[in-house]
Amino acid sequence: MATIQEIAPAPAVGAYAARTAVVVTSSQRSAFDVFKDYASIARPDHWFKNVFMLVGVLLAVFYHPELLSLGVAFTLLIAVAATCLIASSNYTINEILDAPSDVSHPSKNSRPIPSGRVWVPAAYLQWFVLGAVGLWLASLVNAPFFWSGAFLLVMGLVYNVPPVRSKEIAYIDVLSESVNNPIRLLLGWFAVTSTEVPPVSLLAAYWMIGAFFMGAKRLAEYRFIADCARAAAYRSSFRHYNENKLIVSLFFYVTSFALFLGVFIIRYHLELILIFPLVAGFICYYVAVTLRPDSAAQKPEKLYRVKGLMGYLIVCVIAFFGLMFAHIPALYEFFNVQPSPVNPLWKI
Repeated sequence: MATIQEIAPAPAVGAYAARTAVVVTSSQRSAFDVFKDYASIARPDHWFKNVFMLVGVLLAVFYHPELLSLGVAFTLLIAVAATCLIASSNYTINEILDAPSDVSHPSKNSRPIPSGRVWVPAAYLQWFVLGAVGLWLASLVNAPFFWSGAFLLVMGLVYNVPPVRSKEIAYIDVLSESVNNPIRLLLGWFAVTSTEVPPVSLLAAYWMIGAFFMGAKRLAEYRFIADCARAAAYRSSFRHYNENKLIVSLFFYVTSFALFLGVFIIRYHLELILIFPLVAGFICYYVAVTLRPDSAAQKPEKLYRVKGLMGYLIVCVIAFFGLMFAHIPALYEFFNVQPSPVNPLWKI
């Protein structure tokens, strides 16, 4: 069977230019339809990904329960709003710069920009305004939160904008996108406290599990397109991938996640070792979902429809935070591990 390396990508720029030569005017559509198209490229349906902030929030409260108050709840609302706007700014620039290649995708070719329903200069203005307002809101929280928000915005540029455009580089595309996971953990953390940083081993584990999810998305997309030339035209990194390489990369990401999580558990809270069977089961379940035809893993924002997977995830989250507050001395005796006398948090 031919691989992507053997087939040159089909040009998509001409098709994109042809499809967007005439932008559908506002007079041909209702104001609501126009608004819906511009809102669509900001992808508010992807805001659910900011649930990854929750781990940072809960960990900060775990280490500093005295900080929990109504004032913190109000700050959290501002923090979530800032993160959503910054993320939408990144999604907007992604939609703008991906439009020429989206023409080659079986379903993304109907998005507002490649189909000519959005005026590109207005889309650039939307990108700038969303980022600026998001950073302004972030500055109202505290300095570490602002810089974490700025980091999220910069990574969106690194991922999407030439000459770097890391999304076009095999493996770097996955790693540069999934770094948003630990950034979101930091955003949740700094929404509560600004004087310390959570354990680095946990941040690294968060990065690697994010890479696993992103790698699974790539694999599901590759299998869905099922055409080497069209896949390469849609995403340049697919010239260097094939199904076997993507599957092997998942092993690397999930092994790295397990090792970093193991460091965190042994170093700081051994009770969490009891969650490993649940975590391993969830990983296997996610791989099974990824390998389904037209898998929901292609669009993580739609995974809530996989009710079994979501139910399993809820069980894992409850078990994680339940064990965070548990103390089981017998475990330390069984594994011959001494509780760490060191504060796990780095001071700022």
